[in-house]
Amino acid sequence: TMNVEHEISLLVEEIRRLGTKNADGQVSVKFGVLFADEKCANLFEALVGTLKAAKRRKIVTYSGELLLQGVHDNVDIMLLQD
Repeated sequence: TMNVEHEISLLVEEIRRLGTKNADGQVSVKFGVLFADEKCANLFEALVGTLKAAKRRKIVTYSGELLLQGVHDNVDIMLLQD
């Protein structure tokens, strides 16, 4: 298995690639965009697990605990660190 730190750093890169900056300069991306992206699908065996780990480390934030495809496609995932 890939180490979690590495997975999280990849996740941060992908959020930057797919996301947009808001007025505060924070980058965010919709869960659905991340989930549907082909590169992300190939990179992450467990995207939701990586997101949870990143959230626990306060690298990203989003509302709710568990993100599900379809149900939570419109949830914003916000990058907290640059």
